[in-house]
Amino acid sequence: MNRLTKIGLLTLMSIGAVATTGVASADVSYNVGYASEYHYRGIMQKNSSASAGVDYEESGFYVGAWTADVGDGLEIDGYFGYGIETEEGFTASLGFTGYYYTGEFDDTYEEINLNLGYGLFSLEYSVGEWDGFGADADYDFLAGTVEFENGVYAKYGTFGDDFDGDYVELGWGTTVSEIDLGIAVILSSDELSDQLDSSGNPTESEALIFTIGKTF
Repeated sequence: MNRLTKIGLLTLMSIGAVATTGVASADVSYNVGYASEYHYRGIMQKNSSASAGVDYEESGFYVGAWTADVGDGLEIDGYFGYGIETEEGFTASLGFTGYYYTGEFDDTYEEINLNLGYGLFSLEYSVGEWDGFGADADYDFLAGTVEFENGVYAKYGTFGDDFDGDYVELGWGTTVSEIDLGIAVILSSDELSDQLDSSGNPTESEALIFTIGKTF
């Protein structure tokens, strides 16, 4: 499933709304990436996943699309919204994101995204609906991130409403010769985990992820 600006490539494997500075000229960019494991909001999606996307921004408005291999078909995301950045460094954006699938891997998610940021800190709140293969469910998602200038970041995310679970993500991202590199550890609660204990019950999970990508 997101474009909250991707932290390293790790969050390049996610999409959500992004706060942008209003500029007079339009900007089109493309991205490609690969992750040793594709996780989204603490949930395992697929081992060894490639992705690609395109974004268009103008005067604070943005629209884009992103797709990733999820094994049984593709995940295809579309998003749009508007963002601002003040001279004091405060950022805010409001947008929409839809997550769609070509196979039976999952069903449609559609949500409204609000993002706020200042300095090292950013906050994301999303509220949406999952089609659930005919059994609709409502959910919300809240996450806070602190990112340092050296590329180190920490994130905590939690689900609410009809969904449950939370996770912690610790990582580092950098750019070498215009190639984005990232490494992260994700610790997920049993509600979000794909791992089972000896009795076959869900248990807390840990994942170590390596990512690489490039933006054109």
